[in-house]
This record gives sequence, C-alpha cells and structure tokens, in this order.
Amino acid sequence: MSTYVDRALAGREVEAPPGVASARVLYASGVAAGYGSTKIVESVDLQVMSRQVVLIVGPNGAGKSTLLKVVVGELPCLAGRVEILGRDTTGWSTAELARLGVGYVPQNDDVFLPLTIRENLLLGGYLLKPKEREARLAVVIDMFPVLGTARRRTAGTLSGGQRKLLALARALMLEPQVIILDEPTAGLSPKAAGELLEDNVGRLPETGRSILMVEQRVKDALRIADWTYVLVGGRVALCESAPAFRVRPDAGRWLMGAARALEHLDPGEQSVPGEGKS
Repeated sequence: MSTYVDRALAGREVEAPPGVASARVLYASGVAAGYGSTKIVESVDLQVMSRQVVLIVGPNGAGKSTLLKVVVGELPCLAGRVEILGRDTTGWSTAELARLGVGYVPQNDDVFLPLTIRENLLLGGYLLKPKEREARLAVVIDMFPVLGTARRRTAGTLSGGQRKLLALARALMLEPQVIILDEPTAGLSPKAAGELLEDNVGRLPETGRSILMVEQRVKDALRIADWTYVLVGGRVALCESAPAFRVRPDAGRWLMGAARALEHLDPGEQSVPGEGKS
C-alpha cells in the first residue's frame, strides 16, 4: 500500500532556490534494505533538488544510516531504486559513484589518522592525475584555511572539529555535485558542531552542490536545511520543509518516534514537497 509520501511525491518536484534551474539530483523510490534477513528500511521515497540541503532525522534505530549506506552503495538495495544525477545508480559501488560526482563522509573512519592533512587530501583526489590533484589540493586548502596552516600535522593530532573539516575537505577533492553526510557533527562540542554546520556545510549549496545529510543535532541542522524527512521504524513518517518542521509544536514527538502509527497518517494533513523555504 502506498504511503502519503508516495502520493505527495508523485508527479511533483521540490522547488529549486530562486534563480536556479529546477533539477532533481537524487531520487530514492521504494527503497528497502537491511542486514541479512533483517529488513531495516522499507518503501522509502525521498528526493534532493539542486543546491538543496535535505535532512534525514528520526529516533535511534529508525534506519537513517542504513538508508544512506544504500544510496552510496555500501549496502545492497533489496527493493526499489536509487537515481543520482540522472542515472540509475542502484547497486553502484562507492568508487563508481565517486566518478559520477558523489561525495560521501561516513560517521566513523572518515579520515586516515596516521597520515598528514596533506596526505589525506591527496588520497581524496585519487581519481585525478598528479598535476590535477595538486591543483585541486590548493583549491580545497583555500576553502579551509585552518587545514592549510596545519597541513603537515597528522589527522590523529587534530581536534574533533578539525578532523571533521578534513573529512569534508577530502570529499570535496573530486568536486562532487552531490554530498552525502552521515552525522557530520558526531562527537563534537556544541560550539564546534554549530560552526561546522553553519560555516561549512550550510555554504556548500552556494558552490552548486546538493547535500543529503543525517544529523542528530536537529535544531542546528534545521537552520541550514531546505527539506526534512522523518524516519520512524524504517519508513518515512513525515516530509515537509525544514522551516515548517522547525516550528511544529509536536516536532519532539516525531523525533522520538512517538507520533501516530504510520498507517493512520492522513496524507491531506502533511506538506507536499514543492513548497520550498518559508
């Protein structure tokens, strides 16, 4: 049985920011995935438009990271399909997606701790020729000056915030059009987390990039997001604009998974993707 999300997405596209041609850069349709015989996510639909930050939130165990792993090819897609940049990428490997223009920053093991900042960045540009890699390194260092001043330090000696910056910078070495972030502020102090989201992730759409992000610091993430998907029990329980979700009096209940059962959701009550920021 189709959910209200299926019906809301049917034949519609989320509006692109003013002055930007509307284009869907990522689309998941009916995605199901899990581990072994245990299905974690099922019948998930979502989309990301050009230069948008799309946020996935929900209670622990809702399947948020599992969904991202399907999108980036770390887990098989048991049902449905994934489309990125106009290509059916269902079942593609992370290396194939990197060549297409997809960057991925996992929650853990996002940098090589024994290597220097410079070495980490050069590894991030592994698909480039040596001269191209050095040129791209200069561009990325210019984007993150704090990394440039410490480029000879090993990643293991960096602060948590600096390490997350390095992981993001590594992902940018191949100039991805779409960036997938799995809890980029995990383990950071509130101050470092806010700075990472506001000063770095939130500015990526200005460079033409689109972001799909799972984040537990919902309040901070909603400030930079365009659209929000709430996962509960492996399904999309709610999808609406980030500004609308931010002011919902029952937002906390949704995040804790205490909202009404999915089968009782009224499709007429919820926002339809396409309303953009308010």
